[in-house]
Amino acid sequence: MSGRDLTPPAPEGVHDADGAPERAFFGRRKGKRLRDAQERRLAGLLPALRVTVPEAGTLDPATLFPAVPSLREVWLEIGFGGGEHLAAQAAAHPDIGIIGAEPFVNGVVKLLRAIDEQGLRNVRIRDEDVTALLARLPDACLARVYLLYPDPWPKRRQRKRRFVSEASLAEIARVLKDGGVFRFASDIDDYAGWTLARAARCPDLAWTAERADDWRQPFPGWPGTRYEAKAIAAGRRPTYLEFARRPRD
Repeated sequence: MSGRDLTPPAPEGVHDADGAPERAFFGRRKGKRLRDAQERRLAGLLPALRVTVPEAGTLDPATLFPAVPSLREVWLEIGFGGGEHLAAQAAAHPDIGIIGAEPFVNGVVKLLRAIDEQGLRNVRIRDEDVTALLARLPDACLARVYLLYPDPWPKRRQRKRRFVSEASLAEIARVLKDGGVFRFASDIDDYAGWTLARAARCPDLAWTAERADDWRQPFPGWPGTRYEAKAIAAGRRPTYLEFARRPRD
């Protein structure tokens, strides 16, 4: 996978200090024990790259990239998994600032290795719940948001844990610039349908597909992910959905 689900809605009636619904985290925080080199990168690199959410007010994401003087726009990847997609995009687009949100520490250290070895200067990491970050981002501040191979939570009783909801899509639409895009990929047909149904109820997002190949073929410049390769090898066909932010009045 590229990312696993992060922050499904909290039980009804539970809210944070600002009155916004809180979300519970259901995924793993850590997998197998880290190697010494991974521990060193975690201690040495992550503090300078970590995105901290302010307690009040908004966070202008452009201010996170002082090392990119010609910054053109900012993207967000929710649940970057091992970071291979994010690192490839960062290398291909040095004038784009990319924020990756991933609470799974083993995934974070994999991205840190790519940042270190490739000298990527345009990546920042949110190693906690992405929901708090989204809530502090100002309107129309991102040009692109990715959610790639999120945890499908396939059992019916688990589906409330899925990241995609009407509330999360409304928040993504809010932070996207007019014409900005939300890209979603999954090898689980039910989750693709789930996302389409909820996106259809979001008045600020428009599905960009015009023909079947638009959701059967990867996005332009797609580097692939390890999880995707496993899914294809297992006979599952991925679906690639893109939604554009409709112009504001």
